[in-house]
Amino acid sequence: MGEHFGFIGLGNMGTAMASRLLDAGHTLTVYDINENVLKPFVARGARAAASPAAVASAAETILVSLPTPDVVRAVALGQNGIASGNRVKTFVDLSTTGSRMAVEIAKGLADHEIAAIDSPISGGVAGAIAGTVAVMVSGPKDRCDALRPAFDAIGKYFYLGDKPGLGQTMKLCNNLLSAACFAATCEAMVTGVKAGLDARQMIEVINAASGKNDATERKFPRAVLPRTFNMGFTAGLMHKDVKLYMDEAAALGVPNYVSASVAQMWQLAVTQLGADADFTEIVKCVEQWADVEVKG
Repeated sequence: MGEHFGFIGLGNMGTAMASRLLDAGHTLTVYDINENVLKPFVARGARAAASPAAVASAAETILVSLPTPDVVRAVALGQNGIASGNRVKTFVDLSTTGSRMAVEIAKGLADHEIAAIDSPISGGVAGAIAGTVAVMVSGPKDRCDALRPAFDAIGKYFYLGDKPGLGQTMKLCNNLLSAACFAATCEAMVTGVKAGLDARQMIEVINAASGKNDATERKFPRAVLPRTFNMGFTAGLMHKDVKLYMDEAAALGVPNYVSASVAQMWQLAVTQLGADADFTEIVKCVEQWADVEVKG
C-alpha cells in the first residue's frame, strides 16, 4: 500500500518524478503556480491544493522540485508556505539550491518541528521519466530510510550523510563537471568541423577514445547533431548551478580557475541565447563565432 505525499513544483522534472510516485502506488496532493499542469494529476486521482500551506496541511511529507533557491525558501518559509501547514513533518527538497540555502531552510523548518531532507537529483528529464536519475540524499537517517520506497521510485538512491547541504554539494560538483564537459565538447566539435571533419564521425571516434563523456555519448547525438536542442534543461538553470558551485568552492577555499572559465561560457550563452534556451544551444555561441554548424 502506497503512502500519501505532497508534491510542489510540476515543471519538466517535477512532473516526471511525481508521475513515478503515482506509478509506484502512492497518492499525491499537488500544487503549482501554473494550474494547467495540475489537471493531468487530478485526472489520475491526485488532489489539487490552493497553496503550499494547503499541501502541508494534507500530507506529512512534502517533496518540492523548484527552479531557484529563492523560490524554494519562499515555498518553505514564506507566507502561506509549507511551514504554515498543520500536518507536515518532513520536507524533501529535490531542487538545486546550494548547501548554504539548504542549511538556512533546515534551520527555519526546525523552528516549526519539520525535518528537512536535502535530495537534489541529476540525470535529466529522460532520466526522471525512466526513474534512472541519481538521488543525492542527506538528512536525518531514520527519516531518509523511512522514505526509501519513494526515493527508489524516483531513481537511484545515494545516502550521503546527516549534515544539511551535503546533497547540494554533491549535486553542484556533478553539475560543474556536466557544464564543463558540454562547453568543452562544443569547442572541440566546432574546431573539428571548421577543419573539415565530419561531426558524426568525430562523435564516433571520441566515443571510442579517451575523450568520451556524457556530452559525446548522449547529448550531442540526441540534441545537437539533429539540431533538436530538446534536452529539457535551460541555459539559465545551468548557469545558476555553475554560479552556485563557484560560491560553494569559494566558501570552502577551493580555487576556481577552470570553473571560472566555465561560468563565463554559460554567462555568454544566457546573454546571447536567453535564459530559457535549451542548454544544448550553447554550441550556437561557438558556431556563430567560427561560422560553421555542427550537425549530423
